[in-house]
Formats: sequence, structure tokens, C-alpha cells
Amino acid sequence: MERQKKEVLMRLRRIEGQLRGIQRMVEEDAPCPDILTQVAAATSAIKRAGMVMVQTYMEECLDRSQKEPGVSRKETLRDFQKAINRYIDWS
Repeated sequence: MERQKKEVLMRLRRIEGQLRGIQRMVEEDAPCPDILTQVAAATSAIKRAGMVMVQTYMEECLDRSQKEPGVSRKETLRDFQKAINRYIDWS
């Protein structure tokens, strides 16, 4: 799990840099198509970071349901489903 944490933090730092770059582009009146290209790249990077977190959380949920007595698989899957719904933004 430590490897995934490092990977997510690295991705988030890169995204932070991308967002600062977009701010700079707006401040400097860069052409809209160029700004939108960078917004699309940042959005894609955020989605990829989110997917790494989803995968990690899924693994943690499954591990927890197997290791902790009293934690039902159904309860664990319900918690995981709630987290996924928040990520996907389904209500």
C-alpha cells in the first residue's frame, strides 16, 4: 500500500504543477485552445490518480473483510460501493 501512496502523491504533485501552469496561462492571456488542452490534460491526470485510489481502496476493503472478525463481506462491499458512487458522482 505504501507504493500506491507514493504513486498517488507523485501524481497529485504533478497535477498541482499543471494547475499552476494553467493559472499562469490565463494570467498571460494564452490562446483558449492551448488552455483547454492543458485543462483536459489535468482532468485526465486527476482521473488516473482517482483510479489508483479506487484500486487501492478496493484492495484494502477486501483485505479488511477477510482479516477482521465481525466485518461482513456485505458491509465491506456496501462501504466500497458508497465510495465509488461518490467518486463517479452518482446519487
